[in-house]
Amino acid sequence: MHPNAVILAVVFFGNLMLPFTSAQNAGFVKSPMSETKLTGDTFELYCDVVGNPTPEIQWWYAEINRADSFKQLWDGARKRRVSINTAYGANGVSVLGITRLTLEDSGTYECRASNDPRRNDLRQNPAITWIRAQATISVLQKPKINASDQIILPSERSVIPITLQCNLTHAHTSHSESFWMKNGHEISNTRTNQRNTAYRINKTRADDAGEYMCVYTFDMAPNTNTTIEVKASPDITGHKRSENKKESENATMYCKSVGYPHPIWTWRKLEGTSYTDIDNSSGRYFITNRDNYTELNILNLDISTDPGEYQCNATNVIGTNAVTTILRVRSHLAPLWPFLGVLAEILILVVIIVVYEKRKRPDEIMDDDEPVGPMKTNSTNNHKDKNIRQRNTT
Repeated sequence: MHPNAVILAVVFFGNLMLPFTSAQNAGFVKSPMSETKLTGDTFELYCDVVGNPTPEIQWWYAEINRADSFKQLWDGARKRRVSINTAYGANGVSVLGITRLTLEDSGTYECRASNDPRRNDLRQNPAITWIRAQATISVLQKPKINASDQIILPSERSVIPITLQCNLTHAHTSHSESFWMKNGHEISNTRTNQRNTAYRINKTRADDAGEYMCVYTFDMAPNTNTTIEVKASPDITGHKRSENKKESENATMYCKSVGYPHPIWTWRKLEGTSYTDIDNSSGRYFITNRDNYTELNILNLDISTDPGEYQCNATNVIGTNAVTTILRVRSHLAPLWPFLGVLAEILILVVIIVVYEKRKRPDEIMDDDEPVGPMKTNSTNNHKDKNIRQRNTT
């Protein structure tokens, strides 16, 4: 047989067998997990399936103790509290989410997947054409906590202490312990097993402002918490007083503050006698704001327009604060100025010496002619002496 005929036969039979060898039944890569939640919370269930072709995914729900009465869930169900996001690629991935949970949301949630061509045929048994993974969601009544109202700190540091309080008045089971958090971080040495818990701040300052949370833990249920806001006007604790750069370089100025809520940051420049908002028509100004921090970057500095006084302003619902930074921009020739100064001094010195020498030279010429007069005087004296000697001889 001709070699090419053998190759063609192999390719032909390979193509015939490809659909059979590459087909793959649906299978779970990740299944939804059972959870216990509190009323008002949110939960999300994940389902990841593989197969060839990519399986279709559906979500179903059954009330507790009624596992034989599943109902299909749709995106937007339960007054738009249900969301279903599904994406198909090499795998099929789907996320079921339900917000603002109520006690009626408790039940069994089922992820179904199938790539069987007969999966939607009502004459087929779904238990055969679909694979299933279940998770049980238990929703408990959220415990009730009585807590302090929000507190506003004085603008100046105060020696008067403040106390934050929480009292667990109603819970589905006995709590294990409680502790305090500030801005998402646990405050050390605040854990207790008391239902009534307090946190004391002795000498208050703007840095003490923030979002405080008392947290109660349970052995067989999720933690519960409530939030107390301690507010204060912004206090800018760090900034550059001055920035020195050369033209065509980049400049960076920043401000950071304490206080709560996080401020709204604005940058201004002193024009004449008043501050005006930064004009970014040149596209060289970039402002980055992040909670209690702001940064102003100026690219490709212009020596004629960029130098000056810049102000960062922090404002929240309690108050406002501002500080200034002076930007100086030097010429490219600035490093040569010391050398040019020395060179100018040398030139001035040389000019002085030359002028001095020129003014001194005529006086020196007159000094060379002075001996002529005295020589005549000496000659006369010699004649007198000679006459005197001649008279004595006579």
